Amino acid sequence: MYSKKFARLAFGLLAESTFIFRLTRNVSSKVKPLRSLCSWTVCQHHRQKNQLSNGLTRLNVRTVSHTTLDPAEVRKFQAMASKWWDLQGDFSALHSMNDLRVPFIRDNLLNVHGVWQLGKPLTGLRILDVGCGGGVLSEPLGRLGADVLGIDPVEDSVRTAELHSSYDPELRERVRYQACTLEDLAEEEVEGFHAVVASEVVEHLADLDAFANCCYQVLKPGGSLFITTINKTNLSYVFGIVAAEQLLRILPVGTHDWEKFISPEDLERLLESFGFYVEAIRGMMYNPLTGAWSWQQSTAINYALHAVKRKEEPQPERVWAESENLDEPGQAKSYS
Repeated sequence: MYSKKFARLAFGLLAESTFIFRLTRNVSSKVKPLRSLCSWTVCQHHRQKNQLSNGLTRLNVRTVSHTTLDPAEVRKFQAMASKWWDLQGDFSALHSMNDLRVPFIRDNLLNVHGVWQLGKPLTGLRILDVGCGGGVLSEPLGRLGADVLGIDPVEDSVRTAELHSSYDPELRERVRYQACTLEDLAEEEVEGFHAVVASEVVEHLADLDAFANCCYQVLKPGGSLFITTINKTNLSYVFGIVAAEQLLRILPVGTHDWEKFISPEDLERLLESFGFYVEAIRGMMYNPLTGAWSWQQSTAINYALHAVKRKEEPQPERVWAESENLDEPGQAKSYS
C-alpha cells in the first residue's frame, strides 16, 4: 500500500518538474527518440510542402485496410462497458478531461461558425462523437445545445450511454447513440456534420487512413475535426503505459499499445493529405495526485488537435511530403 502511495507521489512530482525530460535517456532502445520537447504549436492554415523536382510531393504509403475497427480493441472495451460512469473507476481520467476538451471544442466551434446563444452556445450545430463509449463527452456537448450523435462499435457501451442519458430530459432530444463503425455511418451520412470529435480514439483504431477519409466524408465543408490522443515519444511510453497502467493502475493493463500512438506532425500530415488544414495543437498533461488535466507547453505525452475540412475540393494528383527535415526554413514547425 505504501509503495503505491509513494509511486503516486513520485509520479505526480515528476510530472510537474522541469526535469521530466531527463527520463528519456533511460528508456529502452525499442522506443523511438523524441524530436523536440520544447514548444506547442498553433498551426497555420496552409503548411508549405517539400516539393519534388516534378512539382509533386512524396507520400509515405501505408497499407489501407478500409476499416477502422480493431477486433482486439473491441474485446478490450467490451469488458469495461459497464464502468463508463464510475467516476472513481477506469474512466475517471476521461471524466476529468472534460474540463479541457469541452471548452476546447466549444471555443473553436464558436470561432469557426460565429454562432452564439446564451446558455446553449452550440445550438444548431450537429456533432458526431466517434468512439463515444458511455457518452462521457456526448452529454456535455448536448447540454451546450448541440445535436449529438455518438457512435461506438461496442453495443454494450452504447446501451450504457443510452440508459444514462435517458435520466436527463434535456438530453433526450439532443443526444442519440448508434452501435456502428465510422465507415458504416459514412456510407449513409454525406457532409452532414458541423464537427467530428474523436477523443482518445485514434490510438485504438486499425487504420488511420480510413478514419481520416471517413471524417472528411461526413463533415460539411468548413467543418471541424477534434482529436485528443497520445504522442509517440519516450515519455508517452513511460507515463502512458509503464506508470499509468503497470505502476499506478490508473488504467487497466493493456489499455494502450505504444505502436499505435501517433505524433502530432504525422497526424497533421495525414489529415492534410485528406483535405484538412490544422488550426491548433496543444499539449495536455494529467496529474494523478489531483486527478486533474492541464494545458502544457509540451505535447510530448498528450495533445489536442483541431483541424478544418477545406471548402474547396483537394486536388487528387497532389500528395503531401514525408519530409525528414521538418525544421528547415519553409517546412512545418517543430513539435514538442
